[in-house]
Amino acid sequence: MTVIALGVPSLRLPATDAPPTGPLVDTYGRIATDLRVSMTDRCNLRCTYCMPAEGLDWLPGEQLLSPAEMARLLHIAVTRLGVTSVRFTGGEPLVSRHLEQAIAAAAALRPRPEIALTTNGIGLARRAAGLKAAGLDRVNVSLDTVEPDRFTKITRRDRLSDVLDGLAGAAAAGLTPVKVNAVLDRETGLDDAVSLLRFCLDHGYQLRLIEQMPLDAQHQWKRDETVDADQILQTLRQHFDLRPDPAPRGSAPAQLWRVAGPGRGGSVGIVASVSHAFCSACDRTRLTADGQVRSCLFSTEETDLRLLLRSGADDAAIEAAWRSAMWAKPAGHGINDPGFVQPTRPMSAIGG
Repeated sequence: MTVIALGVPSLRLPATDAPPTGPLVDTYGRIATDLRVSMTDRCNLRCTYCMPAEGLDWLPGEQLLSPAEMARLLHIAVTRLGVTSVRFTGGEPLVSRHLEQAIAAAAALRPRPEIALTTNGIGLARRAAGLKAAGLDRVNVSLDTVEPDRFTKITRRDRLSDVLDGLAGAAAAGLTPVKVNAVLDRETGLDDAVSLLRFCLDHGYQLRLIEQMPLDAQHQWKRDETVDADQILQTLRQHFDLRPDPAPRGSAPAQLWRVAGPGRGGSVGIVASVSHAFCSACDRTRLTADGQVRSCLFSTEETDLRLLLRSGADDAAIEAAWRSAMWAKPAGHGINDPGFVQPTRPMSAIGG
């Protein structure tokens, strides 16, 4: 497999305090321009690789950021820290009653950031037009299989038709390009990769196949029980003519492949988060639903902006705390290191 492995940065800047102005930079020179905002830790699916069947202990409502608090942090991120892209996540963001309000707050900022949403698609069909009107630009929908029985087994819910309706609704509302995010099951995932790509090519969606990462609430992830990027590409090439996308990858997490052949013209992306880490090009900063800044998806430390907000801190103090959190960003996620420790929070509480 030909993979552009972006690895981890090797050159570190001198140990000083975080710069008080300018881009949101870390000590390795990476600049964070992409903000991931978790709206809630709650979800209406129970995917086996994410959480137990009975769900989790959700955050109490008073611990979540209020719409006004979130709007203020979005303003600081865009106008003071140079964020140019905001993605709303969960849990499941469509569970939040304030999603449209948060999107509208982001869309009102100047310079206006690009605004995206990652969702499981349940309820998206009826809300897509309203989300577009609020200012949402595009959407990623999580869908691991198009086989009904497999979908029910993975998610523990019989909701495939709702997700498919959500995809169609997003496309009809102009939330394009519509992307499909898939985390492949070890037993059936390689078959699902083929059927998912055919499905996406037929409907004009863009497929992203993502390696499963150690972010499950049960802490039962095992590398040898996951499907890696090499296996995915090898399998897809048995069914499709795939050619490397000539466009520069930049900081994109997915390596793109063009699907050639009569009647084709689409693409597929493979996100090799574990087997071919791309940490050296990471441009993300993360905000949890309870107001914690995380410099990395796998951080073991957080910076509490909610406490600053509620204790009367001004924008300059919050900006300084955010800059310090990102200045201390580690070189990489460390999944492949012998001493790797999985973060206490699962993916549903961090935000995708």
